[in-house]
Amino acid sequence: MKRIAVFCGASNGNDPIYTERAYEFGKYLAENQYELIYGAGSTGMMGAVANGVLEHNGIAIGIMPKFLAEREIAHDSLSEYHVVETMHERKQMMSDMADAFIMLPGGAGSLEEFFEIYTWSQIGLHHKPIGAFNIHHFFEPMESMIKHLIHTGFVNEDYRHLAVIEEDIPKLFASLKKSQPVKIRDYQK
Repeated sequence: MKRIAVFCGASNGNDPIYTERAYEFGKYLAENQYELIYGAGSTGMMGAVANGVLEHNGIAIGIMPKFLAEREIAHDSLSEYHVVETMHERKQMMSDMADAFIMLPGGAGSLEEFFEIYTWSQIGLHHKPIGAFNIHHFFEPMESMIKHLIHTGFVNEDYRHLAVIEEDIPKLFASLKKSQPVKIRDYQK
């Protein structure tokens, strides 16, 4: 794992712990020679992660669709900045460039990006590690929902541990490094 795609919010959330830990996450990436692949934003969680990377001499690669580039503020110190036509192109480029995917707190867009990657793994479009940095217990409801989906038979038990959810950054990366590809979903069952 060298390049980490990060999905997170363009907002700060209502507790400073979110952006403080996002900055710490970015610092960890830089200090451990991981490159950041993300949505190119300068605000909220995205800005905090990128600042943590860049202020510690790391590499931050941003990808933003043209329509967002016209109304949002892209980070002005990125190592690389790519403007693409659509959200789909952004997600595909992030997926192609990344060796692993990690979600930090964010809104509907972050969840959508995360679950698309989760689904792509289930159907065999990639075999890359997936995780979530569980700042301030943010992802506990998501963990419960995944358990509920499994319990009710809408998600196979094989995918219970498809995504690593961890509160400690070094433990999160250690778990991702040990991650094994899951079997491809069998629609016959």
